[in-house]
Formats: sequence, C-alpha cells, structure tokens
Amino acid sequence: MKKQLLLIGGGHAHMVTLANLGAFIKKGYGVTVIQPSEYHYYSGMGPGMLGGTYTPEDIRFATRKLVEAGGGRFVLGKADRIDPDRQVVYLEGSEEAIAYDVLSCNAGSYVPRELLQGNTENIFTAKPIEELLVAQKRILECAAGGKITIAVIGSGPSSLEIAGNIHQLCRQKAVTLPTIRIFGGRNFLPGRPERIRRIARIMLSRKGVEIIQSGYVKRIENRWIVLENGQEYAADIIFHAVGVKPSPIFTRSGLPVGPDGGLRVNAYLQSVDHPNIFGGGDCIYFEAEPLDKVGVYAVRQNPILYRNLLATLEGGHLEKFHPGGKYLLIYNLGEGEGILSKGFITFSGKLAFYLKDRIDRQFIRTFQVSY
Repeated sequence: MKKQLLLIGGGHAHMVTLANLGAFIKKGYGVTVIQPSEYHYYSGMGPGMLGGTYTPEDIRFATRKLVEAGGGRFVLGKADRIDPDRQVVYLEGSEEAIAYDVLSCNAGSYVPRELLQGNTENIFTAKPIEELLVAQKRILECAAGGKITIAVIGSGPSSLEIAGNIHQLCRQKAVTLPTIRIFGGRNFLPGRPERIRRIARIMLSRKGVEIIQSGYVKRIENRWIVLENGQEYAADIIFHAVGVKPSPIFTRSGLPVGPDGGLRVNAYLQSVDHPNIFGGGDCIYFEAEPLDKVGVYAVRQNPILYRNLLATLEGGHLEKFHPGGKYLLIYNLGEGEGILSKGFITFSGKLAFYLKDRIDRQFIRTFQVSY
C-alpha cells in the first residue's frame, strides 16, 4: 500500500504543501486533508471583512477544491484525537480512523470561553473567522433600531482592529453609531512599544472608542461585564478577543506539548517524541524559541514543512526552521487607516493601511491562483 500523508487543517502553514500536492501524488503518495470547513479564511483580513472592506470570497481559500483538483482526498470534519502508536486520527463524532504514515498539523487556535456565562447569543469571538460574518449581521440589525453599546474584551491587537472596523461598518451602512468600549485590563497593547500604544489610543479616541483599563474582566454574564474590582458594564453585543490558545487536540492525544498546550516541536517542526508528526502555525510550541502567535511565522514555516514532509516520506534529510528576525506588523483600524511598525519604524494613516491591503491581497492571490 502506498504511503499516506495526512494534513490536519489547510491553514497558513500548509499553503505551500497544498499548492504542491502534485509533487506528492506524482511520487505515488496518497494525500488526505481534514478540515471542518471547505474553506480556510485568512485571519489577517478578518477584521476588514467585519468592517465591510472585504467580502468572504476576498479572504478565503477554497481548500476542498484545491485538494481534490490536485488529486488528494478532502475530509469534511474536525480532527478530535491522534493515536501516534496506531498512526491514525479520529474525527469528532465519528468512529472513523484515518491512517497516516506522515502527519502534519496546522490545527490552529481558539479563543478561550471560560469567562462566558449565561446566554451567549450576542457574544462573538474572533475565531472561527466565519463568526465575524454572523456578528456583522447582528450589529447592523441592532444598530438599525437605535443607539447600542458594543464591548470588546481584550488588550491585544485584535481588540483595536475589531473596534475600529465596527466603527467603519456602522458609519458606512449609515446606522446609528454605537458606543464602543474596549476592556483592556490594566495594560492596553502589552509588549508593544509605547509609540504604538499612544498612536492607537489617539486613533481610537477620534473614532469615539473608549478604552477602559481599571481592571481585568472577571466574568461575562448575559449582557453584563463584571471587572475584578466589582465594576459592572452593560453591553448589547460583546466581542471576546482575549487572545488565542493552541488546539486542545494534542493534550487530548497525550502528545508532548509546551506550556501553552501547543504541539512541542524541534527545529525541524517535528514532534519531539514522534518523528513522523509535524506541525506549524498557532498550534505548535517551537521548543528552541517560543514564538508569538502571529501569521508571519506560519508563512515562514511553509516551505520548510513542505520539504520536510516530502523528505520524511522519501527517507531524506530534514531542514531546520529559522524563525528569522523582526517582522512587519500592520494593524487595520478601519476607514482606510492603519498603524505600521517594524523595528524602530512606526507610522500611521492611509499609507499604513494601503501597504497592509496590498501585502494581504498579494498573499491571497498567490494561493488562490490554483483555483
């Protein structure tokens, strides 16, 4: 029987591998891809889709079409557990076991929901990206009836991008502008240079966005936000953007993980205990140098993963992944404005968003070209 390559997820770190499925098929290997949706959405453009800058078609990859056109097998489902001894992956809600000789995981991440209690109908998270479409519709429905309050929970970049794009959405659709509050704990944009934090506060203030830093959120119950100091705030719609955690599939499977629960991998992006299991993107813990949860690392891992998967099937030599130096950060604050930062360079305005838009669209076109 021919050797089988199994991919969990068609995300950013698997793009080069998916684009080169033919290289595996021509050598006689079988390729299967498991994904809970026929599409993979580019998270870097998610807030822009929420704000109406992009359509869903603008920011997604047709994973199923790409896989099947390349001669692979696409399985619509969610990988639930890996058995490294039997070399199979089990699907959620199914007894089917999908066998592999080499496995690569790009299982992504999720937004923890431990703080959420009661009715969560009007509470949304930044992942999965498709949820932002549901949120967009709900915002417009509520805002059409008059003034509403929207809360964004979180102190990271996603909170400022979501807030800015909610403002754009309501302004462009000519509905009543909502009251928007960001609950940023005690330190908004931690770990970012003070210049970025100051610019972000100024730009959000111009849009009427209030940043509350009087304490962390203790719980969210129905439409009430309760801070650790006892203060309570009501909101009609709540975005839970407190950061992401790696998929729990590795802990559930008893595989070696890092302190964040991500698959612990070595310099070759290879499981430290199972040499035929690889991973990339948000779902891994890179043992040599823990990495930020930013898409640039998944993009940089792309060619290394592709070559190492092929080499493992063929019994060849592996390549080491080098994270590289400083990376470019650009935040989309809506209405054609952004904040750009790399090293000692930081600026904001139309040019920053123009550059982000151009880079993002080029990335999308590169991997949409096959279909």
